[in-house]
Amino acid sequence: MTDRIEVAADELRPLLEEFIVWAREHSPGSDPDLVGPAALWHRLSASDDVGRWRRADLRTVLLDRMPKVVEDPDEAADGMIGAVRAYLTFLSDTDKLAKRSDSLDDLLDELDDLEDDFVEAMEELIDDGDEDVREETGDLGDFEPFADQLADLPTIRLRPDGELAAAARAVPLLAKARDLAVWVGEARAVGEDSLLSDAEVEEALAVMGLPRPQTEGPLAAAVPQLWNIWNLAVDLEFLEPDGDDTVSVDDDTADWPFDDDEDVLDAWMLGLHSIDYGDPELEDEDLTMALGGLSRGLLVRLLLGGGSRGLAELRDELSEAAADIDELGADAWAAARDHYGDPLTPVLDWLVGYGMLTVTGDEVTLTPLGTEGVVHLVDDSDIELDARPAIDAMTALELLAFSAELPEEEADAEFAAWMELREPGEAARELLEAAAEDDTDALIRVQAASVVGTLGEDAIPAWREALKEPSLRPYAATHLTQLEVEGAPEPTQDDTHWLILDMWTISAGLGRAEFVSSLRDIGPELLNNLLEVIWKIPHAHVEELLDLISQVHPDKHVAKAAKRALFKARSSS
Repeated sequence: MTDRIEVAADELRPLLEEFIVWAREHSPGSDPDLVGPAALWHRLSASDDVGRWRRADLRTVLLDRMPKVVEDPDEAADGMIGAVRAYLTFLSDTDKLAKRSDSLDDLLDELDDLEDDFVEAMEELIDDGDEDVREETGDLGDFEPFADQLADLPTIRLRPDGELAAAARAVPLLAKARDLAVWVGEARAVGEDSLLSDAEVEEALAVMGLPRPQTEGPLAAAVPQLWNIWNLAVDLEFLEPDGDDTVSVDDDTADWPFDDDEDVLDAWMLGLHSIDYGDPELEDEDLTMALGGLSRGLLVRLLLGGGSRGLAELRDELSEAAADIDELGADAWAAARDHYGDPLTPVLDWLVGYGMLTVTGDEVTLTPLGTEGVVHLVDDSDIELDARPAIDAMTALELLAFSAELPEEEADAEFAAWMELREPGEAARELLEAAAEDDTDALIRVQAASVVGTLGEDAIPAWREALKEPSLRPYAATHLTQLEVEGAPEPTQDDTHWLILDMWTISAGLGRAEFVSSLRDIGPELLNNLLEVIWKIPHAHVEELLDLISQVHPDKHVAKAAKRALFKARSSS
């Protein structure tokens, strides 16, 4: 499970536990266990706020995501809609439904509207009986066959958020989606067979600067790019259904491109899965499906190719892959060639328009924004990939955090490359400032102190400044004394105790066996003496560590001493 999924699951756990208790009394007929997957994928795919639900989110989660991830489609068909209905009611009744959500009545109406489609999707999975279909394997966009190659790639360097946000602000498709949504305006009625009339289609095309195609039939049937941009506007939450037959622009849409970098990147990521809109659309649905995932297939091959490949080579490789993966693949490729001139034309047009590619002559290249997006998609597929911030853009805190997870030799190489770009005194200042940001993170603190300790006299000004930070003072006093700096304070007994608590915190994070081993190294007599005084230190983890010692230390006398110390610490706090 990826870190992002784990974070989302941890965020949801207390809320779901509260829902389970609520459901026993208020919705005993629902199955609370079925809510977990829907709530998780709502958080990952539709909204950063677990309490914000909109009608469009329900369709995204239940019809787009659940058929790909649900473990038991039979069980889901029987109970998921009812469980989600109970969950939304719980959010509303307990005031946990965020203010920007659609009303509970609208959400429940949407559930009613999509229930038949959801059950049909689950029944298709049941009839097929092939779990691989649910995981979206077997199409050109499946990353799993490339998992080993992706894991073996050298480190991929990602550009900083400021640069990526600047690139996202210039993405043409986002501007077109904004212009379309602003044109839609408030409460625009949409039709059943075609969302817009031909006259409205002409207006919308003009607003977005798209040409009007020559067609003898209905204009609405000849403008797939318009509908792709419409869907993108929905994905971006620029455009939202606000009734059974009306849609409205979101209040913030006209402000795009936003001022805040984080808001810009959040919006761009919301639309990332629109890359699938670049796949060829053919008159024959089976042929269209045979080329499903073509855009993703191109992207993963570019990543594996170091970010750049020849167009002719990519075309040949993807043509062969289409023929191998589906019995209709060769026919579909030929049909796409007849329709577009080149099956990759719509793929390249969309990915260039979304800011992910550049095409120069016969060379196709991932942009920094494109690399960020593909890495995100690979992570979504739960495939290992070594991606880190670029050295020249890496902050001291990012360096410390990444290096903590690396083998020693790799970590040393990261630090060396990072410090080559800075004067030693500046490097020391940045590292110690990063270590001071969170006084609960002992590992970051120890790492920073260890590296700065190698910089000798160049680090003296940074150490002097660090004396002002309670969490760093023990390290600063120790190193300044070792450097024989005139006027430097001698480390106190409290400083020594702080250093011990930091080391215990780190060993506790490594596991019970490592923690017990570190305690045994001290010996029971000295440990008892420490417990008599160490509880007084205002360390973020002192109570947690004393509690852990009382539980795991094999010497009963030490365990009792830890309990007494814990009581004193809690009484004084």
